[in-house]
Amino acid sequence: MSDSILRAKEINIVFGGLKAVSDFSCELRSGELVGLIGPNGAGKTTVFNMLSGIYQPTSGSISYTDGKGAEHRIEGMESHTIAKAGIARTFQNIRLFKELSVLDNVRIAMHNRVRYTAAGAVLRTKRYYEEERRIEEKSMELLSLFKIAEKKAELSANLPYGEQRKLEIVRALAGDPQLLLLDEPAAGMNPQETNALMALISFIRERFSLTILLIEHDMNLVMGICERLVVLDYGKIIAEGLPSDIKRDPAVIKAYLGEEAVFDA
Repeated sequence: MSDSILRAKEINIVFGGLKAVSDFSCELRSGELVGLIGPNGAGKTTVFNMLSGIYQPTSGSISYTDGKGAEHRIEGMESHTIAKAGIARTFQNIRLFKELSVLDNVRIAMHNRVRYTAAGAVLRTKRYYEEERRIEEKSMELLSLFKIAEKKAELSANLPYGEQRKLEIVRALAGDPQLLLLDEPAAGMNPQETNALMALISFIRERFSLTILLIEHDMNLVMGICERLVVLDYGKIIAEGLPSDIKRDPAVIKAYLGEEAVFDA
């Protein structure tokens, strides 16, 4: 857990003169499960958008170390290139391909790793068929692991809410990431579903040897599974440390948790 996988150094982003994130710096070590928390509008999803290439930082640097130990500067890279390098994410608002089947939602996530050419696809070469068979087998393996394989032919739009969340995570895992960014995975879930999600996230980290950065407002989930927390307020980091220390930090209590939450914890 000592090897660094991601370093964001003093990244900033400005929208129309408004600095949405200011001098954000964070280092993630291999195998960590870290929570990024803060009030609504604090800039958490904006940070995710910069780390995943949806937004380009106005200034600062982001370094990522891939599975081969090579370090890359990824600020300025396009999102599909970052995904191929090994950083996957989910979204606060579920973004499945609603008119595609459950199986096709997973299959499509592997498109940037296929080993046949466009000409091979048109000509239906032997490699094309071998690769498509491999992709389907891997997709079914993931769906079976998450207990939704029996729904492979259903439209993703027809899945219950909790299973749509699960499918989005499966789709992210299909790209063989090293780093998984989860944006409010418990949003809209009841307490029973949230407890199941906590177990699922812990299982995912162990099963796939992942580093996970998690945005979440459910403090029971955050305090229950995260090893370290980073707290944002108005685009700036106001605290960083162990969950037990964060919940007692005066700045965090004032900005986000509130005295009642601390006493409940």
